[in-house]
Amino acid sequence: MNRHAYLDWPFFEERHVALARELDCWAAIHLHDPHGKDVDAACRALVAQLGEAGWLRHAVGGSEYGGAADTIDTRAICLAREMLARHAGLADFAFAMQGLGSGAISLFGTREQKGRYLARVAQGAAIAAFALSEPQAGSDVAALQCAARRDGDGWVLDGEKTWISNGGIADFYVVFARTGDGGGEGGRGARGISAFIVDAGTPGFEIAERIEVIAPHPLARLRFTGCRVGAERMIGEEGQGFKVAMATLDVFRTSVAAAALGFARRALDEALAHAQARPMFGKTLADFQLTQARLAQMATDIDAAALLTYRAAWMRDQGRRVTKEAAMAKLAATESAQRVIDGAVQLFGGLGVASGQVVESLYREIRALRIYEGASEVQLLIIARELLADARPGAA
Repeated sequence: MNRHAYLDWPFFEERHVALARELDCWAAIHLHDPHGKDVDAACRALVAQLGEAGWLRHAVGGSEYGGAADTIDTRAICLAREMLARHAGLADFAFAMQGLGSGAISLFGTREQKGRYLARVAQGAAIAAFALSEPQAGSDVAALQCAARRDGDGWVLDGEKTWISNGGIADFYVVFARTGDGGGEGGRGARGISAFIVDAGTPGFEIAERIEVIAPHPLARLRFTGCRVGAERMIGEEGQGFKVAMATLDVFRTSVAAAALGFARRALDEALAHAQARPMFGKTLADFQLTQARLAQMATDIDAAALLTYRAAWMRDQGRRVTKEAAMAKLAATESAQRVIDGAVQLFGGLGVASGQVVESLYREIRALRIYEGASEVQLLIIARELLADARPGAA
């Protein structure tokens, strides 16, 4: 089976094909799942390894700041995530968070901010984090309560963030806080949010709790108590935080779909190999029509999701708005990957739920992707909202 056949699709340029092939070969040699019990150390090592090999250059924008190009190439980050996820879930996580954690700086940062952070992110010398979610504000970003008040020539942050990936190991955090009345219900709303860069170790900032999940990676609840940052740490303009967050998520939401593709393709690879090798009733598991039907459905689900994913990535790289297309890609890829991986587990029988099996690890890895960067239910609402807006009389 030609595992790179889809790279012939018209969404890609030669540089994308070369990137995917080279990274796939590199990952096969250098990445080895599962990682050890010290997930923090494993993640730090992977960031350094990905940086040294030059792959993290694709996660940031700005060639003068260490990026592979002047702007973030969505197809490149999607292909990188797909290849990494196919080989090692934590490696995909390490790559993705370098991009998401520094994405706001790539898109909206000042020259000073870009110079200070992006080159180190691209080299793997600094670990980034994106701090948006709160205990009472996950999907409803406009309801966030973490606040920042003016204090002389700076700002003072108070509040909490939770479910923050890289929490506890990051060198800096892009933090979203309320700086004014956003005009929403109860004085809350999207327009009153601003974005700040907070370095680890800043007085008043602490890791309140480390959170353990079924697919281990660094995750934490953050607390800000009188945490003072200079005015130069604001990303974009005051009140632009919601715009900054959504623009960043629009780039990296499509890459979540690509990671799901990587997990699903690995599951199909494992299922095909097992089905052809497993003796059953004098035949092999692959000889039975029920097995063949399941494998066919798995392959079809993957290709359908891949088409949506790389359509969204291509559209964004053409400078087009992709809110609906990115939501469709994320929804389709994560939901179908869950089905594909569940199918692989079923084909493995008892072995499929044995700790240490590849398909068992994939089963744990995929579950979170249906929730973070917008749960599947939120993606449905986004798609419906965009459809209704397009259907209104007079809509272009």
